[in-house]
Amino acid sequence: MLYNFDEIIDRRHTGSLKWHYSDDTIALWVADMDFRAAQPILNTIERVGHHGVLGYTKPTAALYQAIINWHGSRYGLALDKQHILFSHGVIPSLALMLRIFTEAGEAVLVNDPIYTPFMTKVRDNGRRLILSPLTEAEGRYHLDLVDIEAKIVEHEVKLYLLCNPHNPGGRVWTADKLEALLVICKRHDVAIVSDEIHQDLTLSGHEFIPFLTLAKGYEHKVVSITSMTKSFNVAGIKGAMIFAKDEALIEQMSQQQRLSDEHDLNLFAYEVMASAYEQGGEWLAQALTYIEANIDLVCDFLEKHLPNIKVMRPEASYLIWLDCSAYGQDDQTLYNQFRDAKVELSGGIQYGNEGHLKMRLNVACPQVILIEGLNRMYTALSDMSQPL
Repeated sequence: MLYNFDEIIDRRHTGSLKWHYSDDTIALWVADMDFRAAQPILNTIERVGHHGVLGYTKPTAALYQAIINWHGSRYGLALDKQHILFSHGVIPSLALMLRIFTEAGEAVLVNDPIYTPFMTKVRDNGRRLILSPLTEAEGRYHLDLVDIEAKIVEHEVKLYLLCNPHNPGGRVWTADKLEALLVICKRHDVAIVSDEIHQDLTLSGHEFIPFLTLAKGYEHKVVSITSMTKSFNVAGIKGAMIFAKDEALIEQMSQQQRLSDEHDLNLFAYEVMASAYEQGGEWLAQALTYIEANIDLVCDFLEKHLPNIKVMRPEASYLIWLDCSAYGQDDQTLYNQFRDAKVELSGGIQYGNEGHLKMRLNVACPQVILIEGLNRMYTALSDMSQPL
């Protein structure tokens, strides 16, 4: 089936978080797509509704097999049913991992910049947040392994929260860097939780490696978290998975989930997850092709019209990290310039100090909307406009 990603679907006045405006502002910020979901997913939702009974539901054998097949065939991650737990989302799962691997007052290490809840959940749960800034070279981020180990030793870090692929920088960490991280964490008995929600959005020329495929002999300290919601644009249907391979660790996590009834999902989440992994591959491949074309469009436009913006081309996802430091000194003023031009991006400072004067741009939308948003960005930062 050929999907039409140029279709414009009006999301205003639907309760959309992304398109919350009362005017014609262009939304290029929060990380969901403006594309119609895959037809097999829509068919599944319709089928469930037509059945008419929306009762208590449990995961089926077919669902487990769909998850196992998807991750095994695409990433070489060998899973069995007992390795899989379900969760309401990646962020609730991160909070759970804090309870599993740390006590109040203990140190948790994350990189800067990072998806905001990595920082807020650590603080909100009474843990000490330790930041290791990423370094930038050749237009992409790099892990500072020396700084990471020094921070681990200095602060007696108990847990390292990894984001792979990285949000907001779009970096897909390579096997050698992941293996080096594993060596450091093993040396100092640090647990590793890898948020891999953007795994299926890895772009051409890059290879995503699940951390669990490297963790043999250290499985009691390694957990991966992922979800179908980013991959298939179903963020409004909450659901995620926790993968682990150590029996005692899985039992500990399961018990913690049951204390607050966080161990099961709703009927639609289970059904959508199964249909996505069983039948969503064609839609995903076409979506990635369209997204890569949009990334090219952004890079070409900015090089021509706003060459002082430094673009970090993503290796995964539909989010582009932009260094706008040539256009101002104040983060709020920069953000307001775009909003005054009726285009909204995500302000980089919310992702940590390394996000100063940076913005995160979401390109997962019909091209005509993206072009209008880019023209408004130009208007925001220039005295005169040269629209496409």
